[in-house]
Amino acid sequence: MVSYLVAGPPWRLPTAYDHQATSPRGWILGRLLRSTRFAAGSSARGLWIVSLNMKKMIAALAMGLMMVAGTVQAGCGTCDKNVVEAAKHLGTFDTLVAAVGAAGLADTLEGDGPFTVFAPSDEAFEKLPAGTVENLLKPENKDKLASILKYHVVSGKVKAKQAMGLSEATTVEGSDIAISVKDGNVMIDNAKVVKADVPVSNGVIHVIDSVIMPKS
Repeated sequence: MVSYLVAGPPWRLPTAYDHQATSPRGWILGRLLRSTRFAAGSSARGLWIVSLNMKKMIAALAMGLMMVAGTVQAGCGTCDKNVVEAAKHLGTFDTLVAAVGAAGLADTLEGDGPFTVFAPSDEAFEKLPAGTVENLLKPENKDKLASILKYHVVSGKVKAKQAMGLSEATTVEGSDIAISVKDGNVMIDNAKVVKADVPVSNGVIHVIDSVIMPKS
């Protein structure tokens, strides 16, 4: 048992129901209060001594933290997936996934990173002239395809808010992409970011509506 001297006005001791248990934070506090033994009362100067059962308090806190972690992850289907796994999971990047495999970049984008990927959707690839994708997927065009895909990747984790403060960024391919804001939308070269800050375990994905090409 551990005793604490707590300063405060001479009011009643708190209870588990003083905080709503509908939020993780309220639930944790409620559990702590229910598992805590309160002793003594208030003095004339408003000082009271609280005795805590430390083992129960620590157990309740650990359980609460696990609950908070689960709440944070709830609804995030990509947080525990790397770039390639997330692209497969989302179901709108079949062409990109095929291109990454054909270019031999899957192992890299499954690595630790972190990476910022400006990912063209399947609809973005459909904007290219007929036959372009099929031609790029041929083994003899592997290096060219890899160069194009690397132009969509920046080392590090750059979220949309940070990107809006930049005018350019150097890609893994080696050249710079232009970053601008137009009508409230983040633009990467001439492509618009249609969905920003998709969290993945090794970085972040920003979905763009067009395939961008390196200058060279």
